[in-house]
Amino acid sequence: QVQLVESGGGLVQAGDSLRLSCVASGRTFTGYNMGWFRQAPGKEREFVVAISWTGDHTYYADSVKGRFTISRDNAKDTVFLQMNSLKPEDTAVYYCAAAHTWAGWGRADGYNYWGQGTQVTVSS
Repeated sequence: QVQLVESGGGLVQAGDSLRLSCVASGRTFTGYNMGWFRQAPGKEREFVVAISWTGDHTYYADSVKGRFTISRDNAKDTVFLQMNSLKPEDTAVYYCAAAHTWAGWGRADGYNYWGQGTQVTVSS
């Protein structure tokens, strides 16, 4: 089993930056691909970014490419999401997720484990 806990969310102004963290615990973290999703009130959960186990492959949603950066520190079982130039449209609950395979990197149903989420609110 894998447990995921997100942190780092908050209330910021448009143009500001935040860094989210996701710490994994459990029997093993070896080989897991990781992703970030977000969900705004009344909307479906949407893909933000994914990173492979080794960190050599990343995929970003068009809406965040160039502004957000994903990274991971496998020695500390931690994944980060650096968010720059935040916009009001980025306001959502952000979820960290882990997957056994790379096949469904851009789909919520491709992930096996989920955190509880952390709120990001961007004011205009």
